[in-house]
Amino acid sequence: MKSVQDLYDLYEKAKSKFQNRKRHILVCGGTGCTSSNSQKIIEKFEEEFKQNNISDVEIVKTGCFGLCALGPIVIVYPEGSFYSMVKTNDVSQIVQEHIIDGKPVLNLLYKETVLEDGNVKPFSEVNFYKKQHRTALRNCGVIAAENIEEYIAREGYQALAKALTSMKCEEVIDTVKKSGLRGRGGGGFPTGLKWEFTYKSQSDKKFVACNADEGDPGAFMDRSVLEGDPHSVIEAMAIAGYAIGADMGYVYVRAEYPIAVKRLQIAIDQAKKYGLLGENIFGTGFNFDLEIRLGAGAFVCGEETALINSIEGNRGEPRPRPPFPAVKGIFGQPTVLNNVETYANIPQIILNGADWFNSIGTEKSAGTKVFALGGKINNVGLVEVPMGTTLREVIYEIGGGIPNGKKFKAAQTGGPSGGCIPAHLIDTPIDFDSLGAIGSMMGSGGLIVMDEDNCMVNIAKFFLEFTVDESCGKCPPCRIGTKRMLEILNRITDGRGKPGDIEKLEELAKNIKASALCGLGQTAPNPVLSTIKYFRDEYESHINEKRCPAGTCKKLVNVNISNEKCKGCGLCKTVCPASAIDGEKRSTHVIDRDKCIKCGACIEKCPFKAIAFK
Repeated sequence: MKSVQDLYDLYEKAKSKFQNRKRHILVCGGTGCTSSNSQKIIEKFEEEFKQNNISDVEIVKTGCFGLCALGPIVIVYPEGSFYSMVKTNDVSQIVQEHIIDGKPVLNLLYKETVLEDGNVKPFSEVNFYKKQHRTALRNCGVIAAENIEEYIAREGYQALAKALTSMKCEEVIDTVKKSGLRGRGGGGFPTGLKWEFTYKSQSDKKFVACNADEGDPGAFMDRSVLEGDPHSVIEAMAIAGYAIGADMGYVYVRAEYPIAVKRLQIAIDQAKKYGLLGENIFGTGFNFDLEIRLGAGAFVCGEETALINSIEGNRGEPRPRPPFPAVKGIFGQPTVLNNVETYANIPQIILNGADWFNSIGTEKSAGTKVFALGGKINNVGLVEVPMGTTLREVIYEIGGGIPNGKKFKAAQTGGPSGGCIPAHLIDTPIDFDSLGAIGSMMGSGGLIVMDEDNCMVNIAKFFLEFTVDESCGKCPPCRIGTKRMLEILNRITDGRGKPGDIEKLEELAKNIKASALCGLGQTAPNPVLSTIKYFRDEYESHINEKRCPAGTCKKLVNVNISNEKCKGCGLCKTVCPASAIDGEKRSTHVIDRDKCIKCGACIEKCPFKAIAFK
């Protein structure tokens, strides 16, 4: 591709093919659906098409559709019929009844798309999708991620062409600044300002880097973008390279993301083949190349200076700042470093303008945010909403509420670096400043929902266990301080808490926040501080009454069999690993508390809900 005209010629050709595709089937090829055998579903469709001489229906393997709880997902176009939890055995029926006979298989469709009269509405009209505003995820679940021409058909690489041929470096940076885009990796630093600092740094060599390390428990936003739309990140990094004067970039991605790594490498190879990476791009004299660097899964390598150390082949430990990467980054040269989601917004900002992006979201938090919605929620999955959307809207309108009619108790945003938001703050707008004001943070986008059965002391302990395990150990406040906090939490949940423990936790937390070397260490105490702030009564119950109100901390509860509910079926006896349950058939059973190890196996097995932690 020697000129911009070549790109536009290919765009018209690819767009015509893409838009005129009448009958086709999209099959989710994201990690979640792939682990549920979506590849075998594709192979089964191909087999059925061959047997039935069907040659006019295209099968497209896409990235994540978002509704991960319902995978594997198959969508049949042009109707937009949404099949959920598809099994290979279902494919024959879908082909025969829907593809050949033209009648959707109602019992296999996502139930919210089937109306009372038996008609079917497109999946885009269900609450989970219609409440979203997809920018970073605009192509995920829409295009074949391994086909560059499908990306080009969706205006792909036109932003790069626009930047290289009609905008000065300063104009690109100014557009990003005016858009109000803030870093989506956790800190929320203004992206355009970071680019400007790097542009103004004097050096013969500069670099662009992408943080795709994504180490928060339950987070899979960046992975899904790389799996479903890798070219958006490549294009954005090339634009950043032009803006700051860099000719080389690195994508730092964890090796535990094999599908993302594979598709990103395919996309890089395709971009080079089409002349969209490499030398003299569009004949403008601009050179830019990309390489992948694999990380070993260290959480601390999500911190920018530790990531830079790892790219250089050194131990992944943070460096003191200043100097910041914009002045001294990879190999000591000025470096722009943003995360995947931040880059995924850039092409749309360049194409549509700063005002367009700024019109979405709030005054100080422009645009949208992608969240990995998990925990006690019906619609587990990936969502993208305008900044300022309330937590209530995300949980109840998009997420479908709490399973089994349980009450919402709290939500954790920001992962191990974030905080817990209690039920009475459920109408808090989700944006950088609103979350910070209540002791939480945006983070990279993990959003874990908790119900009445969650113990908040145990939740704080879970996140602190993760932080202690992932600490690089370089600075004493993080290496030692978090361990001391965890020791106190372990004592509290074991029933050995003492008066003054809460105050000790608060004192340790404040000292760690003030003295840890990097942002990860400084934010490690946040889950503890926020749970103490909003759920102090639970800490006090554990310490003073030796009681876990949620019935979660096993050393503070007993397993109890209800005399009224027990039918004497004996199923509990069959699963008890400690032989702690006794009783005759059709008689109330009893538990020997000295033998009981409180594993909960009997609770899960009892069909009459007669056993519970008390």
